[in-house]
Amino acid sequence: MKVTIYGIKNCDTMKKARTWLEQHRIDYDFHDYKTSGIDRNQLEHWCKELGWEVLLNRAGTTFRKLADGDKQGLDARKALALMLAQPSMIKRPVLEYDGGILVGFKPETYATALS
Repeated sequence: MKVTIYGIKNCDTMKKARTWLEQHRIDYDFHDYKTSGIDRNQLEHWCKELGWEVLLNRAGTTFRKLADGDKQGLDARKALALMLAQPSMIKRPVLEYDGGILVGFKPETYATALS
């Protein structure tokens, strides 16, 4: 099974997810937003599959620091532009596997999806 996990290396949730994958001997590729950014087509695909509302991390520091005008009137186009400009606004981790896409980390969800 091909597994790719997307996120930021130093994120605590990312560390938990990667540790879980390693403990369960699941090979994966890691895509670091900080060093590699995110491809527009990839992000558009996720938005189409999951909805931009699932992907945009409104609770994160990066989003909270935005000017009020940037936070208001959010729609798919505006959210996509924000996430492309600052990939740390994408919820983490995003895990792609042969059967789908997961956002966030819950051990039980990973176990069910990747078994």
